[in-house]
Amino acid sequence: MEYIKQSITFEIKEPTVLSLGKFDGLHRGHELLMEYMAEKKKERTELKAVIFTFDIPPRGQFSNVPAQVLTTNQEKMKLFESIGIDYLIECPFTREIMCMEPETFIEKIALQLNVKYMVVGTDFRFGHNRRGDYRLLQQFAEVYGYEVKVVDKMQEKGRDISSTFVREEIAAGHMEKANELLGYEFFVEGTVLHGKKLGKAVLGIPTINLLPPRDKLLPPFGVYVTLTQRQGKQYPGITNVGCKPTIEGENPTGVETHLFDVSEEMYGEEVKISFLTRVREERKFPNLEALTAQMNQDIQFGKDYFRAGRKS
Repeated sequence: MEYIKQSITFEIKEPTVLSLGKFDGLHRGHELLMEYMAEKKKERTELKAVIFTFDIPPRGQFSNVPAQVLTTNQEKMKLFESIGIDYLIECPFTREIMCMEPETFIEKIALQLNVKYMVVGTDFRFGHNRRGDYRLLQQFAEVYGYEVKVVDKMQEKGRDISSTFVREEIAAGHMEKANELLGYEFFVEGTVLHGKKLGKAVLGIPTINLLPPRDKLLPPFGVYVTLTQRQGKQYPGITNVGCKPTIEGENPTGVETHLFDVSEEMYGEEVKISFLTRVREERKFPNLEALTAQMNQDIQFGKDYFRAGRKS
């Protein structure tokens, strides 16, 4: 997959089937869009599948509120590559792009990306003041020689499946429901860092530590049953998300994972941690002995969870 970013002068010479949107989370609501693109590629083998999105969520570009995303740009790139997308374009959300008239945006996209088919959801908006929608795309289809496929939103019990829906479930700690909406397990990726070594040296419970990207949405502080992927293998374990209130000093928000029956050093390695279910909230314990006792209970909960049928 070719990854195009940090430029608004992108160009693709091959004929393309294109989908546009935020694609935060690449959830089940996006499945129909991806399926239609795959069908078109099968019908016309010369077509290249193109995803057009912005390098950060527009709501975070011109405000002081940090934009929390279900998938970072790096994570999104890997997801799109895994489903066979040929080009991923992350367009910088500049003032020029934000203020561009919808008709100008259509011309730019249609001509520079050699678009033959567009596939969009009914809620897709673009251009200055969000004036552009799928109807405008249809209106200009004959002018620029493309066809438009408009896909209705996929629903779950009467509600549209959306990134907002997924975020709400994650914010409530409902990982099973969030994973059902996503169509895969919510995950955090990162490099294993050196911690204070309290887990192994003091508590007798070795852990690996990640510092998640600043823009990555995290579940509520607490303990979760997780699967950690490393070098093509999966390891069951439990993960604490939070700032370790029992440990003295100032601790940044982190993701700390104990892998069952694993003691290998993983410093500097890239790992992916998938969240399966919530065990409990994070809380401050009166001493390290009480923390250790609770962690051992959490570990037993996790092992029982996998024994009950969740395979690692």
